Amino acid sequence: MKTIYLVRHAKSSWKYAELDDFERPLNKRGRKSLLAMREILNNLKVAPDLILSSPAARAAMTARAIADTIDYPLDKIQYREALYMAGDDVLIKIIKEIKDSVQKAMLIGHNPGLTELANYVSDQGTANIPTCGLFCVDLDVFSWNKTHEHCGSLRFFEFPKKHTS
Repeated sequence: MKTIYLVRHAKSSWKYAELDDFERPLNKRGRKSLLAMREILNNLKVAPDLILSSPAARAAMTARAIADTIDYPLDKIQYREALYMAGDDVLIKIIKEIKDSVQKAMLIGHNPGLTELANYVSDQGTANIPTCGLFCVDLDVFSWNKTHEHCGSLRFFEFPKKHTS
């Protein structure tokens, strides 16, 4: 059994029109959402063996905040260009390349690819993984390269707005 955590980056800023999409940082709401996710991550005992992140500023900032929360070494985060705005086909390829010594992996990236991937691997779909959302699926495979459509069971789906009134 393998576990995949799919995380959409926290809310990004559009304040600086001169910035390229890749360089957009988190906005105030995004940083606040990451603080709210701290308790959720700790309560669920989220502990990936591997964190793969898009190198885009908003995803990298999200990855570092999550790593800090769960005591994952910042220098062990692997940034992959291919995760930037990737579709589910690219994300599936990335998952299939994970070493089998890894039991739990976290992908931090962007929509619509992450939502498409969630719907591909899980027995329960979603219309959208919102910003700062965490979609966790237990995959009924013993090797990452055996990942296939609907091979997993949704363990949990959390996001900050789910916990605010």
